[in-house]
Amino acid sequence: MAAEKTLRFQGKGRDLDQLSQQIEQQLLAEGYKTQSKKAPLGNILQATKAGLARDLIAADRAFTIMVSGQPNDFTVHIGIGKWVQNLAVTAVETIALSWLFLPVDVPEMLWTVHVENGLAKEIARIVG
Repeated sequence: MAAEKTLRFQGKGRDLDQLSQQIEQQLLAEGYKTQSKKAPLGNILQATKAGLARDLIAADRAFTIMVSGQPNDFTVHIGIGKWVQNLAVTAVETIALSWLFLPVDVPEMLWTVHVENGLAKEIARIVG
C-alpha cells in the first residue's frame, strides 16, 4: 500500500513558496521537527515528531509533503517517507516522487489515517 494522499487546488492564486512556509510553520507550532527544500519538482517538506505515533513505525519515517504546480492549479502530496538527513543539502532534484512516498505495512496505516484525517484537513484550511 502506498501511503500518499493528494490534494489538488484550482483557482486559489496562492504563492506556493509562502504556502509551503505556512504549512511548515503550522507543523513547527504542533511540535514537529521539520526540514524543507525548494527543488525543480516543487517545495519539499519533511516533518517528524517523537512520541507514540513515531514509536508505532520505524524511527526513520516522517511526513513528506510536496507542493507543486502553479498558483492557480497546484497539488499537495502528503505521505509517509523516509527521513532524509540534511534534506537541504541533498540533491533533491534527483529524488523521484515515488521514492519520497514509501509503501507501508499495517502499523503504518494508522499513521496514514492520521495524515488523511488531520494534516490534509489542516493544509486545506491553510489554502483557504
